[in-house]
Amino acid sequence: MNTPWHYQSAREIRDAVRSGAVSATAMTEWHLDRIAEVDPLVDAFTQVWRDEALAQAAAVDEKARRGDALGPLAGVPVGLKELLCTRTGTTSCASKILKDFRSPYDGTVVKRMAAADAVFLGKVNMDEFAMGSSTERSTIKVTRNPWNLKCVPGGSSGGSAAAVSAGECAISLGSDTGGSIRQPAAMCGCVGIKPTYGRVSRYGLVAFASSLDQIGPLTRTVEDAALTLNVICGRDPLDSTSADLPAEDFTAALTGDVRGLRIGLPAEYFTDALNTEMREKVEAAVDVFRREGAEIVPVSLPHANYAIAVYYIICTAEASANLARFDGVRYGFRHPAAKSVEEMYVLTKSEGFGPEVKRRIMLGTYVLSSGYYDAYYLKAQKVRRLIKRDFDEAFEKCDVIAGPTSPIPSFEFGTKTDNPLEMYLADIYTISTNLATLPGISIPCGLTASGLPAGLQMMARPFNEAALLRAAHCHEQKSGVRLGEPPVA
Repeated sequence: MNTPWHYQSAREIRDAVRSGAVSATAMTEWHLDRIAEVDPLVDAFTQVWRDEALAQAAAVDEKARRGDALGPLAGVPVGLKELLCTRTGTTSCASKILKDFRSPYDGTVVKRMAAADAVFLGKVNMDEFAMGSSTERSTIKVTRNPWNLKCVPGGSSGGSAAAVSAGECAISLGSDTGGSIRQPAAMCGCVGIKPTYGRVSRYGLVAFASSLDQIGPLTRTVEDAALTLNVICGRDPLDSTSADLPAEDFTAALTGDVRGLRIGLPAEYFTDALNTEMREKVEAAVDVFRREGAEIVPVSLPHANYAIAVYYIICTAEASANLARFDGVRYGFRHPAAKSVEEMYVLTKSEGFGPEVKRRIMLGTYVLSSGYYDAYYLKAQKVRRLIKRDFDEAFEKCDVIAGPTSPIPSFEFGTKTDNPLEMYLADIYTISTNLATLPGISIPCGLTASGLPAGLQMMARPFNEAALLRAAHCHEQKSGVRLGEPPVA
């Protein structure tokens, strides 16, 4: 084996465990040792479940010994974002208000991954309640980018991206409300896919904005993303928003061929707001598609400029409603000094929530108030429909829309925390995908001169993840882009 196990793909690890070339226990121990080696530098993992992971791995090995069929992710080491409910460990959402909360159940995606014989190594870091673009808003720790430890890993699934990039796990499950899978995937040089709204059950996902949230994987390869989607997608009676669609084998889309595929380029994504190096990397990626026989067509998304404003009205409104449940009464943190119910509410929420969460709750409460509902929330919903219509019209001309994932590469810690608007603009190209309930993927498309990854984003019609995976896999196979191991290695 030329490549160490911690940089093998999930499929390669699965195949090795299935063939008996390595045991699931040995694979798990290898990755636990890897976490012990590099996580003091990266700080991706918030909890490491050594005993539980080894027990899971031993169960996989026992299945193999008996001659039972092993699951599609047999022995594959997995990290779980801190907002996914698990009976093992705590589910804190990286917030003080849920610091010691223990879920009484496993979320649906956790159950499905376990049934596929994956091995859970623990929980990974995130921005508090998934509200952030840099993972600097966690109350647990600050996660660092394996490509430059002075730089952020992106957010809010920064721990998920950093853990995969650093070789601490082969797959990590994150969540994406406005780009929180794709943006950190781009900044850490891995693959991140946000499935269509309703494609994956959210039962067991602590809600941020219920009309926008979606669970998805971060992986090292497009094939690994497809394999994971095969496992986690599907109707769930416990989630009324999950779509009732036939099972789909997403690996069937990985043909390496994009001949006849129409790829749209929106003029609105290639303005002066886009960093020059990022533009060059994305344009080079588009040239790969052109060379491989795809048709490149111009499209327009005329309401794209309103996406940030619309998103931060709708998501804060939904956050205000969802986070009202954390009141110190039933579970979670309760301020010890409270002497009345009113004091308990005020002190608990004031101390339990961090500054970004409080900012968004207050904004959301404001736009939902009786005097401003029509002027802000209702108007935002109307513009959201216009954004969705722009995509509908664009997809009449193309199958996939391509552009940058982020306008800039990763940035140094502290450079944007004092300017919320500047931080929000890091998601300017990803937010529309969530507003329009589309699937989106980010894949690596090179390194900048300073050695930081650049990401190519692609979007498709609802429930057409196959087109995204087809295009992404072709680029991965034909571009010659190989980021290699990050410096932390």
